[in-house]
Amino acid sequence: MQTARWRLILNGKAAGDDALRAAVAHWRERGITLEVRVTWEAGDAERHVSEAIAEGVDTLVAAGGDGTLSEVATALAHREETADALPTLALVPMGTANDFAAAAGIPPEPGDALGLAAAEPAVPIDLLRIETGDEVHWCANLASGGFGTEVTVETDEGLKKVLGGLAYLVTGIARLGRIEPIVAELRGPDFAWGGEFIALGIGNGRQAGGGQALCPDAVANDGQLDLTIVPTLNGEVGATVGTLLTQGKREALERIATHARLPWVELSAAEPITLNLDGEPVRSRHFRITCVPGRLRMHLPPDCPLLHG
Repeated sequence: MQTARWRLILNGKAAGDDALRAAVAHWRERGITLEVRVTWEAGDAERHVSEAIAEGVDTLVAAGGDGTLSEVATALAHREETADALPTLALVPMGTANDFAAAAGIPPEPGDALGLAAAEPAVPIDLLRIETGDEVHWCANLASGGFGTEVTVETDEGLKKVLGGLAYLVTGIARLGRIEPIVAELRGPDFAWGGEFIALGIGNGRQAGGGQALCPDAVANDGQLDLTIVPTLNGEVGATVGTLLTQGKREALERIATHARLPWVELSAAEPITLNLDGEPVRSRHFRITCVPGRLRMHLPPDCPLLHG
């Protein structure tokens, strides 16, 4: 029987983690050929993925946060091979918020997270494909705009190191008095919306920005993206966003938001706006976001909430 080959692609910020080092040693002792590559600058994940495919690696393990997951997923997604011909994907959550991992039920301990690659068969998952003119981006978790994006982009790196996911909450509360709505139009199959919004979520996953559950019903294998629009409500903006940030109550979101489940959606605005794609801010006046069904195969818990059926 051929030995399984894994390639762990590690965010350089987590390179000194003792628990991850022990987990790597554990699975090597059990016969897995497990090699580690570290990302340090732009383009490293793409290079590591290409090398792994050329060398016949069976499973790629993204070790980091939502950004690292998205970098590895992007490097796989834009290749010509079908999902069945590509390495499977696993995730070890080591970022600040780990929003995709939290929603998917992936264990926080590196050893347990790595164990999913050995114990659970990979299942097809969807990805979001985002077109802005001639550029194409991919998103594994959630594309967000408005207030949530500003919080994510403005949160200080030093604060994240000290407070972890709570850093997003602190930054969000500090911004409550400075919320500026965005004017845009969105359309999709049998769907049209126009006006001012303060928060937007286009989800394959459910949450972003340290637990902001903008798309609480999204699943990652239904061939649909989940859309949530939080419009401007005079007199309720600060209170509503404050409730969402501090309590995360589903009722607060349901009370004011517009929801849709679509195979694609187009967003247009008179002025350039920023969408945050798993930590990557992309600015444009026009976005076309398409759900690409089953683009990758991923090792997830058997009771994963993000899997339909």
